[in-house]
Amino acid sequence: MENLDVIVVGAGIGGLTAAVALLRIGCRVRVVDQARELRPMGAGISLWSNGVKVLDALGLGADVADVGGRMERMGYLDDRGDTLCEFSMAPLVERVGEYPYPVRRSDLQALLLRAVGPDRVSTGRRCTAIDDTGDHVVVHLEHGEHSEQLEGDLAIAADGTHSRLRTHVLGREVPRTYLGYHNWNGLVPDEAALGAPTSWTTCVAEGKRVSTMPVREGQYFFFDVPFTEPTPSGRDPREALHEHFAGWGPPVQRLIEAIDPAGVANLAIHSHDPIDRFARGRVALLGDAAHTAAPDLGQGGCMAMEDALVLSNFLATTNLGVEDALTRYSDERVPRAADIMRRASERAAVTHAIDPEATAAWYAELAREDGTNILAGIGKSIVTGPCR
Repeated sequence: MENLDVIVVGAGIGGLTAAVALLRIGCRVRVVDQARELRPMGAGISLWSNGVKVLDALGLGADVADVGGRMERMGYLDDRGDTLCEFSMAPLVERVGEYPYPVRRSDLQALLLRAVGPDRVSTGRRCTAIDDTGDHVVVHLEHGEHSEQLEGDLAIAADGTHSRLRTHVLGREVPRTYLGYHNWNGLVPDEAALGAPTSWTTCVAEGKRVSTMPVREGQYFFFDVPFTEPTPSGRDPREALHEHFAGWGPPVQRLIEAIDPAGVANLAIHSHDPIDRFARGRVALLGDAAHTAAPDLGQGGCMAMEDALVLSNFLATTNLGVEDALTRYSDERVPRAADIMRRASERAAVTHAIDPEATAAWYAELAREDGTNILAGIGKSIVTGPCR
């Protein structure tokens, strides 16, 4: 199908990747977002090889390689800073056929915006509803005190984990579930890395995690701390993290001291049960609107990118109409997303001592690990996707 008018609601990583993919198959694309200014949510993203392969397919592989971090090794430390295991990531690259590129979200967003073209993106537009007439869609928007309508052949709801449009597709609300921990994340100079600047290094103990991984000109860091209930905090991040990681070794203390408090995000981590369809009529869900997973597999952004490529492929190759293409997209993506969501939640429970015995066993396994099992787990998430 050619010359389709597509309206993408949401200008995050998933929505922008969808726009790039649809432009490449000859669609006319308009992207709308409720934010007045597009600012990336979070400092960095773990762009694993499956996400990179989507960008390769869209002609952007060289661009992301230019701005991505060079992640050559991986290691785990205990809370004292002593090494539990450390190994090369080369076997994973050889298995899947592409490098991972951890990246600043701002760099990835800028790359995608350039590919879409800023004239196709409108900000300050809040989508309030979508009408599906059977032969086209009408997207209702609020712009300040004004309202407007956009008509197209289909709409893509890429409006994030708090999606207002998910109910249109499912006919019901989808409650989010708190997963038992908070995450702090941001960017620091290479000098603050927990290990070598080209290594993804993680300290683990007490159901907590501290991690650094390379991005362009620095390190993306995150701290995970279990809490029984979501606990909003307006405290200075360094003060809070010094308290939560009191007694941890010098690498963690140096990292905390290197943090710029103004650039730190603090999030209570949520997910939801997998949903049974990603499309209804001429409206499709994409990215976190369809599958908000725990970040413990690092697959959130990659899954949104996969969605975009699969959706565009079905629209390009299916000649039975828009609804048929979206149904095929949904049928392919639902089981893939459900598997990643399940595995991510299971990993979150182990990583954050939701099951203390399982966490203690994992720590013991790390001390015996040579990389084989860890890389096999990461590889499973990659090779079961559409870009094998």
